[in-house]
Amino acid sequence: MSWTLVIILISPFPFIGDDVKVTVKGVTSIGTIDDNFICATLDWWPEAKCYYGQCPWGKSGIMNLNLNNPILSNAIKAFKALRIRIGGSMQDQVLALVTFGINALYGRKKLTAYGLYDGHWDSMNARDFVNYTIFKGYKIDSWELGHELCGSGISARVDARQYGEDVIRLKKLLNKLYRRFKIQPKLLGPAGFYDEKWFSSFLQKSGPNVIDVVTHHIYNLGSGVNPNLIHYIRDPLFLDKVAQTYKDLETTLQRFGPWASAWVGESGGAYNSGGKTTNFSRWELRSSQHHNYGSESRYYSALLWHRLMGKSVLSTTHNGSPYLRAYSHCSKMKPGITILLINMSNSTAFNVSVESDVNLYPLAQPEGVRPREEYHLTPKGGCIQSEVMLLNGFPLVLTERLDIPPMKPFLVDGSLPIKVAPDSIVFATIRDFKAPACAWA
Repeated sequence: MSWTLVIILISPFPFIGDDVKVTVKGVTSIGTIDDNFICATLDWWPEAKCYYGQCPWGKSGIMNLNLNNPILSNAIKAFKALRIRIGGSMQDQVLALVTFGINALYGRKKLTAYGLYDGHWDSMNARDFVNYTIFKGYKIDSWELGHELCGSGISARVDARQYGEDVIRLKKLLNKLYRRFKIQPKLLGPAGFYDEKWFSSFLQKSGPNVIDVVTHHIYNLGSGVNPNLIHYIRDPLFLDKVAQTYKDLETTLQRFGPWASAWVGESGGAYNSGGKTTNFSRWELRSSQHHNYGSESRYYSALLWHRLMGKSVLSTTHNGSPYLRAYSHCSKMKPGITILLINMSNSTAFNVSVESDVNLYPLAQPEGVRPREEYHLTPKGGCIQSEVMLLNGFPLVLTERLDIPPMKPFLVDGSLPIKVAPDSIVFATIRDFKAPACAWA
């Protein structure tokens, strides 16, 4: 007598929810991202920096950060190539693409009580520091001039045309110092909040082929102590408002700086250390569609994005509630597509079926549907203010050796809908989805 073992893979989240049909247009992509799309910012704040009765920085500020800490090293290695923007020292063994911020107020004088600084930027300090990194053999991917000095500024501001002159001066300096290099670092700026008049004036003054990347910051949820914070991050209509900023910046670049790319240099939803909630992982992933302030939970969601989402972005729509967000890319290094589903509702679950907008490549193959790989991210205990995120029900915490924990998917029957719990994020890789835009071997 012979026996056959049959394994039936079913959804790990068997709850009732609203049925939603997600349509992916796989014939052509609507955009692309590069290999280093995910970035992290290391800021300079001291241990004593506090917000609203909390002092969250500890030794994470760049001035006292231990770059030999195995947690930092392992976190970077997990990405293999991660863009890091910093304002302090660095070590050879930290394998990352580094963007370094340069003090743009050096040599200036404060002109008014409203924070306007006047005078030409003194480039001597920057010249010496860039020379030092070259002498030490440090590879800097890009240099960024100033921090939140555009428009009305934050603690200080600089006139747009003056900043344009300073960017020209820094570009000439970099050209001179890197003249023997085949590839020169990129020049970034202004690293602040978008202001149409200021950005336009700056780009017209600096002119063609000076600035390589226009960086801007996004904190549209307000401060971390905002009493409406949780409401805002769950409100799809409120979140959609920020799309206008991206459109306006794109228009400004098309008119006055078509030679430059646009990056979100800082983001986190809420400023002043964000908010104590796993919910900000949603903001990070959503803002990635256009680039975020880090907690451990946000790190893991960003790592999954980096590992699963390929370069080609696909048009994705659905017929359900606006509280469900759906995005899809060609899968990274493997056939098929990976779809990202974000449920902003705290009470409604969704049963998501995915279909192509054309019938050239039906999902159900004669030999049967391949298992779908699913990664379900939820807050521990169902509390969105939890600092621990669960992956398929298991806490994402460092191992005893301080390594990043394994991040393995559930294998689910591909003929079943994707179950999206309230307050959850789901990555699902569908190997049977044949999108012509995804040119796999």
